[in-house]
Amino acid sequence: MPSLYDTNTLRAIEARELARLAPLALMQRAAATLTDTLTDLARARPARSPILSLIGPGNNGADALLASLELRRRGFDVRAVLLSPGMPSAADARAAHARAHSGGLPMSDTLPAQALDGALVIDGLFGIGLSRPIEGRAADWVAALNRSRSAVVAVDVPSGIHAETGAVVGGAAGVAVRAAVTVTFLGDKPGLYTGAGRVHAGQVRVDTLQVETGPGQGTLITRREGLALAAPLARQPDSHKGSHGHVAVLGGAPGLRGAAVLAALGAQRSGAGKVSLGTPDGWQPDSGQHPNLMSLAARQRPPDIDVWVVGCGLGQTRESRKALQALLANPSVPQVIDADALNLVAQDSSVARAFRYGSQPRVLTPHPLEAARLLGTTTAVIQSDRIAAALRLAARFGSVVVLKGAGTVCADPAGHWAIVAPGSAALATAGTGDVLAGVIGGLIAQGSPAASAACLGSLVHACAGERAAALRAGTIGMAASELPVLIADELNALASPTRAGFP
Repeated sequence: MPSLYDTNTLRAIEARELARLAPLALMQRAAATLTDTLTDLARARPARSPILSLIGPGNNGADALLASLELRRRGFDVRAVLLSPGMPSAADARAAHARAHSGGLPMSDTLPAQALDGALVIDGLFGIGLSRPIEGRAADWVAALNRSRSAVVAVDVPSGIHAETGAVVGGAAGVAVRAAVTVTFLGDKPGLYTGAGRVHAGQVRVDTLQVETGPGQGTLITRREGLALAAPLARQPDSHKGSHGHVAVLGGAPGLRGAAVLAALGAQRSGAGKVSLGTPDGWQPDSGQHPNLMSLAARQRPPDIDVWVVGCGLGQTRESRKALQALLANPSVPQVIDADALNLVAQDSSVARAFRYGSQPRVLTPHPLEAARLLGTTTAVIQSDRIAAALRLAARFGSVVVLKGAGTVCADPAGHWAIVAPGSAALATAGTGDVLAGVIGGLIAQGSPAASAACLGSLVHACAGERAAALRAGTIGMAASELPVLIADELNALASPTRAGFP
């Protein structure tokens, strides 16, 4: 699985390689990759479109300078603008500046506003070492760049984005470059895939610079990883409904019935053999509208349930609290906890105590506000470090956690974490989280371990959102009720890929 690396690990790898390689070797490799990427992009633009290289004081700026020099040799109109006119302190960066000067690369320390419009811009301002908000002239440059019609290629990370968390350095007080492409080096960074970093990074291209990096701290979940996660779901010809598990959904208080139905449909379309739905007040879904769903009477606990999905539209009434406490007090099978169930855990210490003593696997599926309630903090704090928040929740509640949002984070109590690479703004509508809870429950019912079900469920949910956007050529207007069928399509594509030599 593709690894994601923290900054300390990448710095140690870089220091090791710098000690054994010739001067400028790593920088030249990085510049070569940048040059090839920029050449491809420049050739797709109108003839004679300018290339503008924004050069910061560190190694990112030096990478950009060497790439700019080579682009000029290839015949492109390239100019460099230096944030700091003096020579940098690092030896390789000084050598790169000297080469740029001797090679005749046009350089200045002023950035005319009109120079950005229509240009292909290299963002070489700041890299993974940025620890404070971008200020002063650099902040003005970033703001102008984001307002312009430029196509931006970021070097390693978009300037202003924290490489580990994906947050804008400085939060609301900070600024960050919005790139179309980010070319990142040595190892992939989690901050390019979650939070604000997901938006600012654009398309990510990774070059290890011919360096052996070893395993990272986290994992990136892509469709390739989905093939392995979904393989056990492939069905044998003699399977039957009992082979694929029974999911029970508890939720759907008055006014919120649809949430429970969406969760149930998510479970059914993810492959569960049987799905039952119950509510605290005994409401039952219309068998004419939903003939594939069974009903549970109030407080009914059938013995053949393989997993409970609880909380979708549960409400926060006295009856809801009682139903949740009864379920949590008898954790005979795995549980997926979502929505109002999470809010009740956050609000009521007696519910939280019952929750903690569970012996069966549990999966929590909070969005950032629910995560903030569970941890007694704010949404801004959760979003400032989504990985840390997911790990804290997993440790505190002894559960697998799916922290939803841009760049969903999955974490387990042992400290493992992963980020789901796909995603779409088409999912930004009510009910899609209920579908996800049901999907994860359906996967667990079919035998997937809780952590695998969390990652695979989040992946196919995200892929279904992308598919919905592709079908309507945009992200506006998808209804959550459309998702379950698309999720089934995604799971079938992963679990039963066409085998070579067979139709």
